[in-house]
Amino acid sequence: MKAVILAGGKGTRGKPYTEYFPKAMSPINGKPLIDYIVKYLKSYSFIKEIIIISDFNGLGGQIKNYFGNQKNIIFVQDSQSGTGGDLLHIESKLKEESEFLLWFVDNLCAIDVKKMRETFRNKKSSACIATRTKRKEETGFATVRNGIIKEFKEKPTMELQLSECLGIYMLGKEIIKKIKSKRKQKEINLSFDILQQLSKEDKISAFDIGNKEWMDAESPMVLERNEKTVKKILKQMGL
Repeated sequence: MKAVILAGGKGTRGKPYTEYFPKAMSPINGKPLIDYIVKYLKSYSFIKEIIIISDFNGLGGQIKNYFGNQKNIIFVQDSQSGTGGDLLHIESKLKEESEFLLWFVDNLCAIDVKKMRETFRNKKSSACIATRTKRKEETGFATVRNGIIKEFKEKPTMELQLSECLGIYMLGKEIIKKIKSKRKQKEINLSFDILQQLSKEDKISAFDIGNKEWMDAESPMVLERNEKTVKKILKQMGL
């Protein structure tokens, strides 16, 4: 099985930091974010190869320089044709795979990839998306009656009415065929152009991460502000 890490994008939310380095290289304890993700994926014996997609002609070149010629890591230039277009761009590298893992680099989570793969297979789905139903909020919440606060909770963990979709997917090879049908588009967005339609056909399963922490590592500032959560996640990852 292969894992694909999408490490491109403009890094708009991470500015001004991402004007100097890609968010994949955001530092955590002296090492870049992507280093932890790669090490975690390598801890699964069934993941034989990691494909990193980024703009290696631009700031993404820092990622390639960092890893050098490590075994079982392949670098592919961002196709600039959307998330779906990028997958079509690496079709030849996935042709022998019945399924593959897709990981957006700004997702930090000790997700159980083995169990996620089991869910994907058992549900016989075309795609499986990591989800969560609990979220720790960054603001205070209150119960208000007649303009009076009856109960106040600072940064509570909330039960979500809708499952939140995270940026970690297990995808079947038929996804590539679906993307091919859209190849005339200049940009193909995996979520909007492919997964939304598949969800209407009951072909997408969900893998709830349960009590595992997850973080949207959009910038060094966010990582620093949530230092305790980052440490907890890295501990869960065994790193």
